[in-house]
Amino acid sequence: MSLKPVMLAVRFLLELVAVVSFGIMGWLAFDPPWRYLTVLVLPVAVAVAWGTFAVPDDPSRNGAAPVAVPGAVRLALEILVLGGGAVALWAAGLPVAAAISAIVVLVYQALAYDRVGWLLAR
Repeated sequence: MSLKPVMLAVRFLLELVAVVSFGIMGWLAFDPPWRYLTVLVLPVAVAVAWGTFAVPDDPSRNGAAPVAVPGAVRLALEILVLGGGAVALWAAGLPVAAAISAIVVLVYQALAYDRVGWLLAR
């Protein structure tokens, strides 16, 4: 059995957790009226960046790249978004959730060595 579908599912869940984490940080770390703005703007900005900057013919996506970037740039974006979700949870005052998120991201990246290699080769 291939782990590829499992890894894609884990990455998708990590993406969702990261986007939601930025919203949680916006809600918990800021006072009104900034709270209402950041709870919307931060997750949307992260999701837009995630969906916009891609490596052409990425097998983990539909192959389309609205804005084509080198693999190293995409890898950096992935690390910033997924790791940034953990940092956002920390900034929101949720250190246990932040630690769990960071550990899962690190384990995922270690297990996704083939994808990391693919990105760095592009």
